Amino acid sequence: MSCILHIETSTDVCSVAVSEDSHCIYHEEDFEGPNHNVTLGVFVDRALSFADSHAIPLDAVAVSCGPGSYTGLRIGVSMAKGVCYANDVKLLGIPTLKVMCVPLLLKDEELPEDALLCPMIDARRMEVYAAVYDRALNAVRDIQADIVDENSYAEFLDKHPVYFFGNGSEKCKDKIKHPNAHFVDGIKPLAKYMQPLAEMAMAKQDFKDVAYFEPFYLKEFVASTPKKLL
Repeated sequence: MSCILHIETSTDVCSVAVSEDSHCIYHEEDFEGPNHNVTLGVFVDRALSFADSHAIPLDAVAVSCGPGSYTGLRIGVSMAKGVCYANDVKLLGIPTLKVMCVPLLLKDEELPEDALLCPMIDARRMEVYAAVYDRALNAVRDIQADIVDENSYAEFLDKHPVYFFGNGSEKCKDKIKHPNAHFVDGIKPLAKYMQPLAEMAMAKQDFKDVAYFEPFYLKEFVASTPKKLL
């Protein structure tokens, strides 16, 4: 099997984990952020020291690759690349929205067989980054930037129970009133949930080019312009 360092910085939470032989053996999270530029380096150093102290050689680094916060993703991917170069190990890119599905699948074994999962990351105003997956995490609808209104996701809700979750789902509760809509609170993308997805990518040898890999921003970064003083 393999030892993988996991890095997740797509939202205001910064988290790092280490897995070995399909088990998470170390994890650390900071929910007070965003302080990724300060916190991430400390977390990674601790995680690598933990692996080294237990004589566990690192095989790969998995990074949550988006969509999400432009700055957070850039910091996470830069750190992942640096660790890969320094340790001569492989790089894995894990879709953030799929990472968010893992705790729901672990948490609720009573999900209906035909249930669909819709992880949401908050964007601006009534916009979210979202995708729709079945329980096997096959994409029913690919990742998009959605402006949510009363009719959003109706084509799925008319046929399936749909579970909405993530920090983008909170503002959708007053808009999506379909009886098949279920909202699950408290789910965040965390490094400790990346392990099963990273193991699958590792088995498929779905390695990324360390030199050229970029996060999946979905939309280009637009810097706000300060207002002119009168």
